[in-house]
Amino acid sequence: MIPVPQAFSTSYARARVKFLEAAAAGGLSIRSHNHPLRGAEGEVLAMDVALDGAPGADRLLIVSSACHGVEGFCGAGVQVHALHDDDWGARAREAGVAVLYLHALNPHGFSHRRRVTHENVDLNRNFLDFSAPLPDNPAYAELHDLLLPATWPPGPQNEAAIEAYIARHGLTRYQAAVSQGQYQFPDGLFFGGQAPTWSHLTLRQVLRDHARGARRVAWIDLHTGLGPNGVGERIYAGRQDPQALARAQAWWGGGGQTAVTSVYDGSSTSAELTGLMWCAMYEDCPDAEYTGIALEFGTLPITEVIEALRADHWLHRHPQAEEALRVRVRQQMMDAFYTDLDAWRGQVVAQARQALFQAVDGLSG
Repeated sequence: MIPVPQAFSTSYARARVKFLEAAAAGGLSIRSHNHPLRGAEGEVLAMDVALDGAPGADRLLIVSSACHGVEGFCGAGVQVHALHDDDWGARAREAGVAVLYLHALNPHGFSHRRRVTHENVDLNRNFLDFSAPLPDNPAYAELHDLLLPATWPPGPQNEAAIEAYIARHGLTRYQAAVSQGQYQFPDGLFFGGQAPTWSHLTLRQVLRDHARGARRVAWIDLHTGLGPNGVGERIYAGRQDPQALARAQAWWGGGGQTAVTSVYDGSSTSAELTGLMWCAMYEDCPDAEYTGIALEFGTLPITEVIEALRADHWLHRHPQAEEALRVRVRQQMMDAFYTDLDAWRGQVVAQARQALFQAVDGLSG
């Protein structure tokens, strides 16, 4: 096992090197799906897939990072630490559970320190039937022009209008309106797209290649940005199915010590969302018993996280903005989705490691 800080990186390029080196040192089977664009440093981008265990294993645990690009600074660190953790690897192998590590589901966002894909799409709102009418979000439409004003930083009038909306409707409704997913404004926040993204299509292929033959599949998708700083919320990631929810709560609940929350009953810090990534499991691996969570680590208060996203999307709409502003906003995004402290990294790894062991126990039970 390596020291916790060494598992984390300050760039996508370095994180990828650490992941591939750790996977290769462990003798894992590796396949890289190259992205069509280059990264912020001109580097090759890829969704890297490493399998620890037998191909076609009956029981499979998926551990994924960077669904929301910039959140990969946390998720990739967890993956690298796990790959160096001999006790964890031995436990999974003894239980007959294969572990599929998906590094950088959205490598472009990871490299460019954005949450969205190169198509400006929130990958975790992109898993829909695009031949059917797309979900409507009139509350976001009401806020769109306020969220992305003509100038940045916003002026006092804009700030007062946002505050008035929150005072009138409440912070929970504001968060839901902004984050649930919208399909009307391609340059807006939490845009779910109007077609499958590169990451969407690539992930589906990975699931068909590696998970379709499994009888039981667990999935831990690593996220940041919601909840108290350093706290890892286990959010049920599946259909509104009482049996699957109960299974997730039994596996990851720790006898009540590590509660599994749900967007369906309002217990989660997340709003109920549209086009979620785990929908692909039901469609691409229909014969598997699927049980999943999003493991969400807190950073800053939700209003500050939304403010960082507003700034990032404003910059995307204004590519000629001055460099000093661009630097400030990039740092604002990092602060919103990654707390650069060893204490926070230690909390993250400890909670993620617990969830990994819990998943193996659940799959082998």
